[in-house]
Amino acid sequence: MPEIRRLPSALVNRIAAGEVVERPAAALKELVENAIDAGARRIGVVLAEGGLARIEVVDDGCGMGPEPIALALERHATSKLPDSLIGPDGAIELVTTLGFRGEALPSIASVARLTIESREQGAAEGWRRVVDHGALLADEPAALPPGTRVRVEELFAKVPARRKFLRTARSEYAACLDVVRRLAMARPDIAFTLETLGDGAKRTVLSLQAGEELATRVARIIAHELKDNSVPIEIERDTPHGVMRLTGVAGLPTWNRGVADHQYLFVNGRPVKDRLLVGAVRGAYSDMLARDRHAVLALFLDLPPQDVDVNVHPAKTEVRFRDSAGVRGFIVSGLRQALATGDRRSAQGPDRGAMARWVSEPVAPAPAPASPTLESIFSGRDWTAPQARLGEARPQWNAPLAQPHGRAEEAAPVPEEARQYPLGIARGQVANTYIVAEAADGLVLVDQHAAHERLVLERLRAAGADEGMRRSQALLVPDVVELDEVDCDRLEDAVEGLARYGLVIERFGPSAMLVRAVPSAIAKADTAKLLTDLADDIAKHGKQEDSGALLLAERLELVLATMACHGSVRAGRVLSVAEMNALLREMEATPRSGQCNHGRPTWVKLSMEDVEKLFGRH
Repeated sequence: MPEIRRLPSALVNRIAAGEVVERPAAALKELVENAIDAGARRIGVVLAEGGLARIEVVDDGCGMGPEPIALALERHATSKLPDSLIGPDGAIELVTTLGFRGEALPSIASVARLTIESREQGAAEGWRRVVDHGALLADEPAALPPGTRVRVEELFAKVPARRKFLRTARSEYAACLDVVRRLAMARPDIAFTLETLGDGAKRTVLSLQAGEELATRVARIIAHELKDNSVPIEIERDTPHGVMRLTGVAGLPTWNRGVADHQYLFVNGRPVKDRLLVGAVRGAYSDMLARDRHAVLALFLDLPPQDVDVNVHPAKTEVRFRDSAGVRGFIVSGLRQALATGDRRSAQGPDRGAMARWVSEPVAPAPAPASPTLESIFSGRDWTAPQARLGEARPQWNAPLAQPHGRAEEAAPVPEEARQYPLGIARGQVANTYIVAEAADGLVLVDQHAAHERLVLERLRAAGADEGMRRSQALLVPDVVELDEVDCDRLEDAVEGLARYGLVIERFGPSAMLVRAVPSAIAKADTAKLLTDLADDIAKHGKQEDSGALLLAERLELVLATMACHGSVRAGRVLSVAEMNALLREMEATPRSGQCNHGRPTWVKLSMEDVEKLFGRH
């Protein structure tokens, strides 16, 4: 039988570090949480090479003396559990601090060079302790203002097996930025700054003042537009152990993103990425968002400690609720209730000047029997109204009816060869969204936006495979699009690949991209929204890049659909008969034109036999 023996303390610490410090962002999270628990009012973070070379956290909290500093670097030592929770009858699940793990600091010190400098409030001097990969190097007085400064350098420098599995500096920086954002969002009463070091210069990435309103802090972190495109959340419900409260900010369904990275969820002030909460959010927005779109929000769930277990995951990113069904229902109903107050708002209202130029044509009101809704036809639902079924009594019309939204133009005589067109000849447009065409064997209804979206996608694919830049249209004045810095990094990595499809962009400072040319097929697209959605798509589909399973060219194929959507004819646009017919002819010549990029049908046909049945002529 193999001998059982105790492991060396240095190896034990490195094993513990594997649970807590798998990357720079994890170490940063522990350090910032310590600063919050120390009662800090200001927290400053400095990163070099995305945290791979250096992480520094400075706070103005209560500080520590020499003995507490030494004790803090011992395993299973903490100041965050009161005596009432440590005894044999203590309930550790009632902890209210962010990170009470004793392994955090010694684990970090075992895989990096860790320097702690701290001075207690009212003390004459501070103290410094330096530990390099488990070895004590310095233990001496230090001069610094009240508070604590922790510096982590050369993470995993002496653990090459761990170092080689870290991502690029940009990826690690993005993870660190996300950590600071989430913790700063949870505590608007604390001032946060985030700075990066590079090329000998220091740059401020984030600067948040203390005492901000929650909605203001959330909007400053996510996007300034969120404040005008969201509704506040504030509801309560009684539980057997106290009150459960949900607060925060929920973005309108019309203001959404292509990835779920902009959903910030908190439980008792702790940032979490919990599947139950994510599912509750998706359930609340289920009938208001497309499957590939995601809500933007920040939700803060506060409930009695007895009703939640925060020790499920070593990093405490997941929680377990005593009444998971009740929590989910509470969140879904709360979100729906809040969104109901704002469901008549639009995230992008129409331009008043453009609306003033519309001229309405007088249409005589005329009551008409119930008819199938075009939306139900294109969504695949049974559109036949019960009152309109054959053999039933004629319905009585008492309610006032809206004026019809149809429009037709006088068409030129149809040539004989045109009768062979599968999609027929355009006869009109309904609701400025659906094209009505007459084919030799029936009536064709076309969703103009869905159809054109597919056509534009195929053009972009052809441009990338054949002519590339020859189908690119240069902008007379380049557009400057301001984006999140991480989104700019993602787009910058894809510059060459996007240029293959005619989209020419370049970096324009830390948080902006310059658009010099766009594909001719989407020349009229909104470049700001286009780049935002492209960055989301790259974030969503680029996760496999590290394993080499998905190359850049293949990932770009996945974002072409986004570009196509931005360049297609929108629902609500008036088309002439010539434009309608041109669209029909191109559909007939384009493969896969029967469904849009999202899998919905682009056209449906009612045979003449079906039409005759509707009128009882069969």
